[in-house]
Amino acid sequence: MNSLRAAILAVCCVAGQGAHAQLFGDDQARQAILDLRQRFDQSVAAQNRLVDENAQMRRGMLDLQQQIESLRGDLARSRGQEEQLTRDIADLKKAQADSQRTLDDRLKKMETPSAGASAEAPTSNAGGTVTSEGSPNEKQEYDAALAQFRAGDFAGAQSGFAAFIKRYPRSALAPTALLWLGNAQYATRNYKEAITNFRSLLTAAPNHARAPEAMLSIANCQIELKDTRAARTTLESLIKTYPQSEAAHAGKERLARLK
Repeated sequence: MNSLRAAILAVCCVAGQGAHAQLFGDDQARQAILDLRQRFDQSVAAQNRLVDENAQMRRGMLDLQQQIESLRGDLARSRGQEEQLTRDIADLKKAQADSQRTLDDRLKKMETPSAGASAEAPTSNAGGTVTSEGSPNEKQEYDAALAQFRAGDFAGAQSGFAAFIKRYPRSALAPTALLWLGNAQYATRNYKEAITNFRSLLTAAPNHARAPEAMLSIANCQIELKDTRAARTTLESLIKTYPQSEAAHAGKERLARLK
């Protein structure tokens, strides 16, 4: 561009001297100047376009950089979510394993129907007389519901034990049926219903061999419901009422972990 300006000035000087030297005519000098001006204007326009294109390119690069940074952030968040998901899955598997071990322990310690009945005096059911071991129909229905529970069919076990308790409300097996009904409801997260049935057991047979376990189960339900104050009260009552039971020992450990 500087060279163009110099050329224009040179032409102007030459044109000024042309009258004396007669190198160019006036028309030729004007045309040369116009041509040089046109070239100069074109050069300026081209330079302006380059400036605009450069500015656009810079804006494009800035936008691209921002997109890259955004993608990096998304990738970091995605990795964090993936890691959290992996931890959650591991925690869930551990919780399931712990629940299964707890269930297995309960089943191993489960009383036989006759042993469960011996905890209470023989009574008569709604349909007539039964021994402390119950009638054959009672035993079959009880065993069928228990088999569903063992198989992991907790919904079926709830229906079976609920029907048993309704049909044989005064059966010697009713308290144990209430316990397993509550356990099945706990397994399906029906915590409030489970608490109702565990309390029914404690009301109907407070001296039953499974009463301490029922009270511990109430506390577990309250913990799941985030009612820590009620759970603490229940555990303290368990330890005071059944101090020598295994449930009381477990209750002491859980009470110590409550915050």
